[in-house]
Amino acid sequence: MAMAGSFCYAAPLPINTSSKQPTLQSPGPGLCLPPKLQLPSLKFAARPSSSTMPAVVASAASTVGVETHSGTETPPKVLPFRVGHGFDLHRLEPGYPLIIGGIDIPHDRGCEAHSDGDVLLHCVVDAILGALGLPDIGQIFPDTDPKWKGAASCVFVEEAVRLMHEAGYELGNLDATLILQRPKLSPHKEAIRANLCKLLGADPSAVNLKAKTHEKVDSLGENRSIAAHTVVLLSRK
Repeated sequence: MAMAGSFCYAAPLPINTSSKQPTLQSPGPGLCLPPKLQLPSLKFAARPSSSTMPAVVASAASTVGVETHSGTETPPKVLPFRVGHGFDLHRLEPGYPLIIGGIDIPHDRGCEAHSDGDVLLHCVVDAILGALGLPDIGQIFPDTDPKWKGAASCVFVEEAVRLMHEAGYELGNLDATLILQRPKLSPHKEAIRANLCKLLGADPSAVNLKAKTHEKVDSLGENRSIAAHTVVLLSRK
């Protein structure tokens, strides 16, 4: 007859009828702390896991550090490809410049934002960070930090590209869609795409840019806001 625990009794041995039960010892000190991500000037706490958490990004220790559970470490899983999606939306207001992809677009309204409000570059940064499994642009460059007041968004792209290379990846290709009712972007698309290629260090064949209206529906269609979607594919170097 089997009892709870690891004690086993077989007839004709006498069964211990003592009411005393084995004492369970509580875990001692030395419990693993939740892993943390450390980025320039900021620290981010990752969600704790009950099992071993493989390193998501194989970037330099000075940029992103991942701690695993003691005694159960496994080698980081290196993926040949990583996919990321970015989305951003800004309100359009009079008195602001309209900057898209680093290009100043003539318009009677611009993006109200803490930085220069470049909806496309913000979206591209979020897509790269998402592919790397890192926090979003708002956490790395918070709008509560006066350092980023009016900052050119190319600074954010440069940091995302640096993190991408340190993680051992390069841009495979990028596909972006801008959504706005006005102005028409056809005359500016090639200049925007060329500047985006320059910032990313990418071949023009790897960067695609599309522009859509919102058929005069909701804030986008009423020329009260502008939005962008971006998908990136990162390849292992």
